[in-house]
Amino acid sequence: MLDLLEIENLQKTALNIRKNIIEMIFSASSGHPGGALSMTDIMTILYFKEMKININNLKDENRDRLVLSKGHASAGLYATLAEKGIIPREDLKGFRKLDSYLQGHPDMKKVPGVDMTSGSLGQGLSVANGMALAGKMEGKDYRVYAILGDGEIEEGQIWEAAMTASHYKLDNLCVIIDNNNLQIDGTIDYVMNPYPIDKKFEAFGFNVININGHDMVEIYDALEKAKTVKDMPTVIIAKTVKGKGISFMENKAEWHGKAPNEENYNQAMQELNIDK
Repeated sequence: MLDLLEIENLQKTALNIRKNIIEMIFSASSGHPGGALSMTDIMTILYFKEMKININNLKDENRDRLVLSKGHASAGLYATLAEKGIIPREDLKGFRKLDSYLQGHPDMKKVPGVDMTSGSLGQGLSVANGMALAGKMEGKDYRVYAILGDGEIEEGQIWEAAMTASHYKLDNLCVIIDNNNLQIDGTIDYVMNPYPIDKKFEAFGFNVININGHDMVEIYDALEKAKTVKDMPTVIIAKTVKGKGISFMENKAEWHGKAPNEENYNQAMQELNIDK
């Protein structure tokens, strides 16, 4: 259970991460702000409350793993790693620039704290399955978290991987769907309707939890509940808002992969710097 002070601190951390996301994408003049902002509260709980990681030994075999399957939202991951102290905050200025290690998609060979190179949509859950199965076979107690986009689950490989996770009873696997209802070409039900997402995963043998993906308590409680489930994987379907925190970006598909101009940037930072 989170107390009021913890909630307040987590909200401040999420706000800092959102500021970093906007700074990075504006500086790069490219990136994907919408989906990075929608998953920020989830990332905050994972890295600052839930995941077992050692920033002094990022390759610890017993660490929890995260696979950001929707790798185009890398700004959200890098901003979180910087806030955690895993990568230098000043390096964020190099995002998507030549000679920077902070590429448009995460690279596990170049970025400290990145457990899997990702960005080819649909593949992350398969990789997370492998990590979770390896943990089972080796008797490790780490957990594996996979963050998927709701548009991404239109990919067929996701459902093959879902069937595999259930077949091998991967109860050390927790899938999180960033259900902001938008992808690059519009609403997900318009492009290729995956609803009802919860019933589909339930049919594939998952424990299903539906939450508000911006409520720190709901996110934390869902992750804690997932730990208690045995012999089946868990999926948390987090209802989120694309572009969360920036009024003119919220629920706008156009901000899936567009950088703010100077006017947009100034407005966004003004909104994020209002005492909340």
